[in-house]
Amino acid sequence: MGIQFAPKAGFAIDTDDAFVLSQLGVTETLVVANPDGSVAPGLAVSWQRDDPRTWRFRLREKVRFQNGEPLTGQAVATALTHALSSPTPPRGLTGLTATASGPLEVLLRTQAPDPVLPQRLASPNTAILAPAAYRSGQRPEVVRTGTGPFQITAQQPGQGVTLARFDGYWGKHPALDRVRVRFIKDAQARVAALRAGELDLVQGVPISQLPVLKGLDGVRVQSYEVPRVTSLYMNMSAAPFADRRVREAVAAAIDRRLLAETVFSGSAKPAAQVFGPILPWVPEAAPPGADPERAARLLREAGYSALKVRLWTYHERPELPELATAIQGMLAKAGIKVETRVADYATLEGDVLAGRYDLFLLSRSYLTDVNDLAGFLASDFGCQGAYNLNRYCSAELDELVAELRNIEDLRQRQAAFARAAALLARDVAGLPLVHEQARVAMSTRVTGFQPDPLGHRLVTPDLAVSG
Repeated sequence: MGIQFAPKAGFAIDTDDAFVLSQLGVTETLVVANPDGSVAPGLAVSWQRDDPRTWRFRLREKVRFQNGEPLTGQAVATALTHALSSPTPPRGLTGLTATASGPLEVLLRTQAPDPVLPQRLASPNTAILAPAAYRSGQRPEVVRTGTGPFQITAQQPGQGVTLARFDGYWGKHPALDRVRVRFIKDAQARVAALRAGELDLVQGVPISQLPVLKGLDGVRVQSYEVPRVTSLYMNMSAAPFADRRVREAVAAAIDRRLLAETVFSGSAKPAAQVFGPILPWVPEAAPPGADPERAARLLREAGYSALKVRLWTYHERPELPELATAIQGMLAKAGIKVETRVADYATLEGDVLAGRYDLFLLSRSYLTDVNDLAGFLASDFGCQGAYNLNRYCSAELDELVAELRNIEDLRQRQAAFARAAALLARDVAGLPLVHEQARVAMSTRVTGFQPDPLGHRLVTPDLAVSG
């Protein structure tokens, strides 16, 4: 198979390389995340909250690491303690202590009440490795120290790895004996290798290749919803977008349904709010169509007979430059002249974070490290949010997010998230454009592929190749 992202830090578990290890079926966590915000048993079979700051996790029996060591409460405590003491501990997981309270039990204590601690423990950065993986002063060794259905047997740094079935796996016996994985950053190269028969499955199929692949014998494409939204960010800290009427004018000028149909070739859904249809509690709602006359009227009310703004985006996602061009044309009909700039994301990030921009097109996941939306709302829309690109500040939203610290019930949290989304839409805190889909292409000989919207699992025991 060909996957998009290569490890950048030698499979260091305290970096984003942990997500690659999880996708490869090498490592596992105490709990497994579901897109609706719930969690399911992983290496832990059950958990309970003893008091507001203490959680008790019961471990699965007869689990062994790939080096033969048994999974125990002490092994879990060692793994989590090391992760938390890392110079870069798992994002969203701080102030935690882990102690073994029995052969198959571990106690986790937090500094402050944390109603979503289990969701945090679904992050691949909290994967449990064998005690032998941890050596003083060194990064944990991930080769043959995980509990997953596959183990790394060979590596070509930056190029790929070879995986072999772990016959001692506690769960379903893997169907594949071996998997050869190639790290291929270029999407066109991945697709070309699939068409040439060099690969059986590839991630990240570009939209431009969909018509070609769907017409090929022996190849099928599978698309599925993911928690990712492409939005038009507006700098609310300066004119003209500090004026809500101007933001409303931009929203009225843009036809989100047309963008989904044309730029994304129907492989995305128009966004009526920031959270998408992958979340079962999000109502089915289509955004309004474009109304250039209303947009022009709002601009006049704000004191603008004409307006010139800068729209920036980046190369790394090939749909974004095309999207910027389409938006440029839509805004022109409302009397907004747009100057576009396309560059590498790293080139633009500093100015965007500092608020030295007008409009910015960005694709953003809202469920990555923690399977809960509170962190996303705080970082992207909180008054002190570290990634608040819109530079939006609402005491009402901050109070809502603060209330979530005391809400453990999933349905109550979802109701709070829905209120937050409505508040952001009311204030036009940026403009969600489309909810994206992930696309995987594979040989028709491949069976058992299971889409994982959160991107934690790819090589699973069910995956197989016939013939």
